[in-house]
Amino acid sequence: MTEVTYYTQEGLDKLREEVHYLTTTGRQLISKAIAEARDKGDLSENAEYDAAKEAQGLHEAKISKLKNTLANARLIDESKLDLTKVLALSIVKIKNVKNGATMTYQLVAETEADLKTGKISVKSPIAQGLLGKSVGEFAEIEVPAGKMQFEVLEISR
Repeated sequence: MTEVTYYTQEGLDKLREEVHYLTTTGRQLISKAIAEARDKGDLSENAEYDAAKEAQGLHEAKISKLKNTLANARLIDESKLDLTKVLALSIVKIKNVKNGATMTYQLVAETEADLKTGKISVKSPIAQGLLGKSVGEFAEIEVPAGKMQFEVLEISR
């Protein structure tokens, strides 16, 4: 059974661009590599040809997976989201109760997650612990380093 994944407009556009690139330019590059390897002679002992064909198989599998993801992608209308609770696409400012450090994260789909830009997957332990919480509530979250307690300071979109 396929899993529905929710995306921002930016994330959905990136996914579409990647599928487009792989089906056009990516396929052309693979095809060129196969043709060059084929031109080198006997295919039964041509490791370069075998490698190019294997790369083609992996490339097509990736395209298939991304097209499946795209078919099951849903765009979230951010204007209709409840700002009183932490949901997918929420931008959440939290405070680590133990050391007082504050962090701001946006909860996004797995494929959009990028810790450098403050985007974490809704399937990550921290996001799972924060989902459904309101401002002022505490979340005790089991992370690889042990249990951590966070206070929700702010929720926005």
